[in-house]
Amino acid sequence: METPNAQKRFFTKQLITWHHTDNDRQLPWKSEKDPYKIWLSEIILQQTRALQGLPYYLNFTKAYPTVRKMAAADDEDVYRIWQGLGYYNRCRNMLATARYISNELNGKFPDTHEGIIALKGVGPYTAAAIASFAYGLPHAVVDGNVYRVLARFFGIDTPSDGTEGKKLFHSLAQELLYTEDSAAYNQAIMDLGATVCTPQKPLCESCPLQKQCIALKQDMIALLPVRTKKLKVKERHFNYLLLQHDDKIWVNKREGKDIWHNLHELYLIETDTPTDINDLKKTPAYKALDTKSKPEFAGSLKQQLTHQTIHSRFYTLSIETPETLVLGHGKWVDIKGLKKIAFPKTIVSFLEKNFYF
Repeated sequence: METPNAQKRFFTKQLITWHHTDNDRQLPWKSEKDPYKIWLSEIILQQTRALQGLPYYLNFTKAYPTVRKMAAADDEDVYRIWQGLGYYNRCRNMLATARYISNELNGKFPDTHEGIIALKGVGPYTAAAIASFAYGLPHAVVDGNVYRVLARFFGIDTPSDGTEGKKLFHSLAQELLYTEDSAAYNQAIMDLGATVCTPQKPLCESCPLQKQCIALKQDMIALLPVRTKKLKVKERHFNYLLLQHDDKIWVNKREGKDIWHNLHELYLIETDTPTDINDLKKTPAYKALDTKSKPEFAGSLKQQLTHQTIHSRFYTLSIETPETLVLGHGKWVDIKGLKKIAFPKTIVSFLEKNFYF
């Protein structure tokens, strides 16, 4: 059904008015005009809530105030700051992009939408956000908040995660854009979704759009937006052996395309199901250690990722003769140096809990 132009005009006018009079959401990147810092904030906020990403943004801008500073940084130092934020491919792409801008573009951030979206790790939403916030270009952002606000206000029941829905929402968002100040409009619609038109218990009585909101009038708020794809969560079981020789711990850098790429971990034996120590000893990976040391159970932790649940069990092993172990490409690290190494959140929690740093 065609949306009346009067409803569209009401939407944009009310949103802009609300932004300038009642939107008091304070975040350091909202007033920023430096494209590097805007890009940095948008990379951090991919798949991350603003309040969770805020301390990371502050730490990164303090450590690397310019793109050249980040480009010159040691990988391990950057991953260490990112540690705990998840989706580590973002960090890898961030480093690659910083070095590309520094080395190939002479430190100048692209100032066109085409140039921005060509950067590694930058998709349509991120490109639109940077183009709008840094340069005032007329590109509408479309993220989860935007999908929700538009679906509810206009009563759109087309699934937002399908091809048809994505095309519909992107077209509508661009049509509604206040081109005289695209940055203000984009910030307004995202802030409204984050603080007023929330997924659960939205503050409809405080919403500037309530008078013409179809979802509110037809009691459809809980039903919109519609999604067709159900998230499948995979259960994984990690058994970690903390191998210690005197004041040294063995660690290994994760490689390949799996989770936690480029982060370090302890000696890992992954099993299909929860496994006790007796069954663990029967695995080829444990037998390959060829050690007579007795493992001691040291605790368990669970970490929930978007598509995976990681169940980790930890064991400690005191190693007397490390030179006899077959351990692959890892290395022995002094306990005092563990703080300088980037680990997944689960292992950080274990090491902190057991006073390794």
